[in-house]
Amino acid sequence: MLADDVAVELLREGRLEVQGRLIEASNATLLCSVEDGDVRAECVYKPVRGERPLWDFPDGTLAGREVASYLLSEAFGWSLVPPTLLREGPHGPGMVQLWVETGPDSELVDVRSPRDVPSDWLTVLHARDEKGEPVVLAHSDHEELRRLALFDVVINNADRKGGHVLCTPGGRVLGIDHGVSLNADEKLRTVLWGWLGRGLDTVEVRSLERLRGELDGELADRLGEHITTKEIQALRERIERLLESGVFPAPSGEWPAIPWPPF
Repeated sequence: MLADDVAVELLREGRLEVQGRLIEASNATLLCSVEDGDVRAECVYKPVRGERPLWDFPDGTLAGREVASYLLSEAFGWSLVPPTLLREGPHGPGMVQLWVETGPDSELVDVRSPRDVPSDWLTVLHARDEKGEPVVLAHSDHEELRRLALFDVVINNADRKGGHVLCTPGGRVLGIDHGVSLNADEKLRTVLWGWLGRGLDTVEVRSLERLRGELDGELADRLGEHITTKEIQALRERIERLLESGVFPAPSGEWPAIPWPPF
């Protein structure tokens, strides 16, 4: 995997060539090669013109929300989102994001029989499968996955599916598909509820304080290119609530807590 700074430059300046379409995506999502001199990689390109309108996300674009989420991840200091930016592409302006290869043992979220859940995993819910057998939705108690869960609270991620969590061969945990994030209204839906009610650690608190400080500078202006003033204010308020409570929040009860399907 390219270093992030190299990847950003490649995504910005490289020549995009469409390789195919990811048909399981709900919006137009194209796999592309991107090349600049001797540097080459694959990336995901989501043209704005391929977005389906959403009544509850009427402002801006889904591509812009993906970029805003990347900017916040970088301001957090955790680099939880692959390099992402807006640029002109073969089908007009859109989001481009570095393609991430996953490792052979990259499964961090799963639905399993209760007896097959590892002892160091956290249970999210109990259910029954189509045969009536008990199953458990659970995830790893991985430090970087925990940070991703906190990041989702901050960006108000409405669609953290298990398939949107990636683990690289080197063990780095990344989140993708943040197009339905950063709404001013409470919309958090995630499969990463395992830390519910647990206290924030020192690193998490300091990172939130750092992000709060960044929002008093040029970060707010950069976010303003993609989301509304109201949404930026709601972002500030979510950070303040986290710092005041000092714990991972519970579902609000006003919105489904887990996306469907969860993968």
